[in-house]
Amino acid sequence: MKVLLLGKNGQVGWELQRSLSVVGELVALDRHSTDHCGDLAQLEALRDTVRAVRPKLIVNAAAHTAVDKAEAEPERAQLINAQAPGVLAEEAARLGALLVHYSTDYVFDGSGERPWQEQDATGPLSVYGRSKLAGEQAIQASGCTHLILRTSWVYGARGGNFAKTMLRLAGERERLTVIDDQFGAPTSAELLADVTAHAARSTLLHPERAGLYHCAAAGETSWNGYARLVLAHAQARGRTLKAGPEQVDRVPTSGFPTPARRPNNSRLDCRKLQTTFRLHLPPWQQGVARMLDETL
Repeated sequence: MKVLLLGKNGQVGWELQRSLSVVGELVALDRHSTDHCGDLAQLEALRDTVRAVRPKLIVNAAAHTAVDKAEAEPERAQLINAQAPGVLAEEAARLGALLVHYSTDYVFDGSGERPWQEQDATGPLSVYGRSKLAGEQAIQASGCTHLILRTSWVYGARGGNFAKTMLRLAGERERLTVIDDQFGAPTSAELLADVTAHAARSTLLHPERAGLYHCAAAGETSWNGYARLVLAHAQARGRTLKAGPEQVDRVPTSGFPTPARRPNNSRLDCRKLQTTFRLHLPPWQQGVARMLDETL
């Protein structure tokens, strides 16, 4: 069985190269690939890639993820996050393949405190959120067998991330200021990749399990709480910092204005995923600690 992976060098894509390698013969591409086109901005070349590879499983880990930049280039965000997934979905339907696609908590308006369920009304606040919602809708309208995994606050040990930024700043400054009124669950790319491989194999055997799911680590925190845990863990491992967890000051979202509005409530209810695929999603602290142990 052939597996086509797009976005192989992103945070999630890098981990998917590992987790999908046991699922089938992996063809992993990014937008710089030369053997086949992996650039989501080139729709017809992307369509040709799927037809040439003829995969049984397509996993799209590529996206326009620059949330603020998307406000200034909505057409490009729509192209990559909505039109390209629509093309993949059309080709998946034609081949009878399973399409796995990642979406985001940004499809919601961030109101309230209750974790969002899959059937809740959407209301994106940003161009990025609207483009991701349009991508979901294009896939659903295609009629292809699909798994759409909405997730939040994704990080990986490879490349830059929030934790590494906090450690760098805490090594330079005596006090930090971090938002305390946005809530979610930091979710590792490693966890997403492992869940993807498990859920995809299960859905290939049981197509009735296809659909839309929420997938995030268990528990919740604010960005401020996240920063405090990172610094406390680093200090416990012997890292010398100018600012420790008690020097992380609280500030509301309004204290850091950005071009794109962020949701305050990014909590996701993942019970449907856990029940359908018999999964246990570990607490967010566990994944962050593991990532820090790898990078410190």
